[in-house]
Amino acid sequence: QVQLVESGGGSVQAGGSLRLSCAASGFTYTDYCMGWFRQTPGKEREGVAQFYTGGIFYADSVKGRFTISQDNAKNTLYLQMNSLKPEDSAIYYCAALERRFCRQNYSWAGFAYWGQGTQVTVSS
Repeated sequence: QVQLVESGGGSVQAGGSLRLSCAASGFTYTDYCMGWFRQTPGKEREGVAQFYTGGIFYADSVKGRFTISQDNAKNTLYLQMNSLKPEDSAIYYCAALERRFCRQNYSWAGFAYWGQGTQVTVSS
């Protein structure tokens, strides 16, 4: 019954924007710290942005361009992506981490629940 359903991916030109959404169900949303990851062929899954105790983590490559947010009433996580670059092209995943482990740079392997991923393609 646990589900993280992602939407909002697509193809855009460099400099454009996308807003990703992740609708969560089947678990107590507020008992978890939520985050976004991305993966491209030949690379390990990379943390993009996540909530952790006392703040928000952003990868250096997306600082100033991406914004993570959430609506607890709707159990929904968002990632606003502005000024997109071709290097941002990847499959983007949302994930949930048990609150007791919620800290910056926690391994992706420790996240309990994952979405199916949504493709983002940025062209020059």
